[in-house]
Formats: sequence, structure tokens, C-alpha cells
Amino acid sequence: MNKESMLDNYRIIDANINRISEGLRVLEDIARFSTNSNDIIKSLKQLRHNIRKNLPDSTKFISSRNTLTDDGFINSQSSELDKKFTHSDLINANFKRAQEGLRVVEEIFNTKGDYKLSKLYEKYRFESYELEKKFVLFFNKSKSLTNIQSDIYCLTDENLSKGRNNIQVVKEMIDAGIKVIQYREKEKYSIDKYNECSEIRRLTSDNDVTFIVNDDVALALSVSSDGIHIGQKDLPVEEVRKIVGDNYIIGLSTHSPDQADSAVENNVDYIGAGPVFHTNTKKDVCDPVGLKYINYVNENIDIPFVAIGGIKESNIKEVYENGASTFALVSEIVGAENISQKIKDIRKIIT
Repeated sequence: MNKESMLDNYRIIDANINRISEGLRVLEDIARFSTNSNDIIKSLKQLRHNIRKNLPDSTKFISSRNTLTDDGFINSQSSELDKKFTHSDLINANFKRAQEGLRVVEEIFNTKGDYKLSKLYEKYRFESYELEKKFVLFFNKSKSLTNIQSDIYCLTDENLSKGRNNIQVVKEMIDAGIKVIQYREKEKYSIDKYNECSEIRRLTSDNDVTFIVNDDVALALSVSSDGIHIGQKDLPVEEVRKIVGDNYIIGLSTHSPDQADSAVENNVDYIGAGPVFHTNTKKDVCDPVGLKYINYVNENIDIPFVAIGGIKESNIKEVYENGASTFALVSEIVGAENISQKIKDIRKIIT
């Protein structure tokens, strides 16, 4: 290989190592400030260090650099192809930047006869694919949990919906700006629930709404919902976690300080706290636990919580004043003549 070809190889490797490292560093900062996952942050940092550390005789690569006259820099300055609009765009673009760079480095080392180094950078490339999967799943879960902490957490109940079906009701909820919806239907056939949830999953995905399925783990997984909400008499949390995995949201209804504390110990993602007031929308519900329990959860529980049970426009202010900021409403929303207006009226009270 002549001297000019060697120089070109050094420049190609140098440019791509920089591209890879920069992409991973962007991802590291997103992980640090958006997901707070120590495992992902450490993995990104370790991969970035390994990629730089194993580059032989870096002086040769640096001295081959010719940044100001590089066509890549000139073209980039005049292009708008790299515009990004969301954190998801940023995550996707920087993983692709790192992976494509790793492939280039791998191939150039191969043509230079450095087969061991080629296989090492191939290994880093496959590590990045696995890391991308972990990051995206964790990021999506974090984003969905942020939605759960929005003001109103809506649930379906077709029997109370004044003749409207669940799809109609969900569309009206989404149009009114609701960011989290739970599907709760106990009496329907499984196939009917599956068909409804499939359409609700499409609607919620298209509108950045978190979709939770009540009780039915198989149904939740079959429609790829964001999470599952279970009660104290359902499968134990640890068993549900084994089935759905770490990147699925698990919510648990709690009715006492002991249950709330236990939920945190079992790595539940959020809890329902209540019933605050008497409710007729759910069978076999326990007696109301009152505002005192909301106050306890607000002061002692670190994970997100949703106030549940008997909450209406007429009493929501009391719940708000005792520390709740997210409120589950069923009959008050689905039974309203005008769902959008009812949501506006409730928001006036809690803002």
C-alpha cells in the first residue's frame, strides 16, 4: 500500500472514531439528564472509552487530519439533512452515527490487514446494537411515566358512557389533551377486548398518549400497551414483572401505608392511592381510605401516585389540597355529555 493510501486510511479512521465518540457522548448526556439510568450511562461511557483506548498509535491518525478543507465539513455546513425535532430523533441519529462509524473503522482495519482490530470494532458495533435496544426501551418507559404524572388519568367504562363505545370516548379524551388512558372492561369477551385495545393502542401511539391495560397481562402484552395496572388480589408484582420485563410500566392499587411501602420495595413504577371516596364504578372495592392516606403518600412515597376512587369535579379540590397532582376519574369523564368541556372544567379547579 502506497503512502497516500495509508494517509487516506488514517484520515478515514480518525474521522470515524471522532464521529463515534461524539455520538456516544451525546447519548451519554441524554441518558444522564433524561433517563437517570446509571447502568446505561456507565455502559455508554465504557464503550466510548474502549473505542478510543484500543486505537493504536493515535498520533498517526491525528496528524493525518485536514479538518478545514474536509469535504464532509463543507457539505455538512450547507445541508439540513441532520435536523432533529425530538429526543427520540436525537437518540436514533446518534446511535446510527456510532454504528455506521464503527462499521467503517472495522472495514478499513480489515483492508489494512489488521484483522484482530477489525473483529474488535465489529464487537463494539454489536455491543452498540444491544445498548440501543436497552436505551430506547428505557427512554420510552421514562417518557410514558412522565405522562402518568400529568393531571388527569382517564379510565374507560362503556356501561357509563351514555351509549358511546370505548373508541369514541378515547378519541374525545385524546382530543381534550389527556395523556394517559387505562382500558378497564371486566365483562367483555376476550376477542372484543383485544380488538378494542388494538385500536386504542394505535390511537394512543399516534398521539403520544400512555396506554395502560387493567389486570389482564396477556391482553396488555398482545397489544403492546405501555403498561399494566393490577390490584392487591391480582398476580403478585414480582410475578408480573417476570412476565412483562423491566421496561414495562407496572401500576398497583394501594389502600394503606403498608401497601404503599411494599409497592415501593417491589419496584412498582407508580401506585394508585385510594379509594379516597365511596365509588360504585368498581365491584368488590374496599371502604374509602380518605384524604389522610393521600396526605401520607404525598409525604412518604417517592414514586408517582394517582389518587383514585370516587373523585369528581365537586370534590377534586380537597384531594388536590392534600397533596395529589394526578387524579383518576371514571364516571365523571365517560358519563359527561361533553367530555372535552368536563375536562376543561376540572382543569380549571386543579390548576
